[in-house]
Formats: sequence, structure tokens, C-alpha cells
Amino acid sequence: MSPRFQADADLHFDIVTGVLRREPAIDFQSAQEVFEAGTADDVVLSFCLAEERILVSHDVNTMPQHFREFTRQGAQSPGVILVPQSMPLGQAIDELVLIWSASEADEWRNRILWLPV
Repeated sequence: MSPRFQADADLHFDIVTGVLRREPAIDFQSAQEVFEAGTADDVVLSFCLAEERILVSHDVNTMPQHFREFTRQGAQSPGVILVPQSMPLGQAIDELVLIWSASEADEWRNRILWLPV
């Protein structure tokens, strides 16, 4: 099964639209579709688990800690992909499309990945 993505509230919306423009078959849900402003990271991670979506976030400062704590408590995670704010949008879009096209969702389970790969 191909990876499904969930954008965190801090992810630049142009990344979501750029990925979907490049490959409309990708299932990439924006944060605005499902989260209220200020939703806690543990709630976001739980939502991603329930929906089997890999979280894509710019939050390289606190998300790794929340992810470790989430999985340390025994929860499974579909995975987290961290996109540095300094990464050009086009490169981030290319990397996410490549991940979607060249991997299976199960390959990302309980993993956290910093782009670029």
C-alpha cells in the first residue's frame, strides 16, 4: 500500500498543493482539513495512527521528542517525515513524491526521517 500523508499545522501549505499538483493520486491531507489551531502533538500523532497516515512536519525542534515519547509509551506510528524550513519547496515536493512512488507505507512504521533523504 502506498504511503498516505498528513500535514502538520506548521507545514507550508504550498508543499501539500505542490505534491498534489505533481501527483494527484497521492493521498495528502492538509492540517486545516482535520485539526483546530493549536492541536497538541500527541493528539496529532494519535490521529495519524488511527488514520494510518505518515505525519509531514516542519517541527524539527519538538516533534522528535513527542514522537519518541509516543512510541516509548507503546503506541505504534505510521511514521514522521520532518522537512527543514530551510529546504526549498520544490525539493521538499520532489522528495515526498519520490517517497510515495518508491516505497510502501509499512516501510515507515515507527520511523522518523529528516529530509533530504
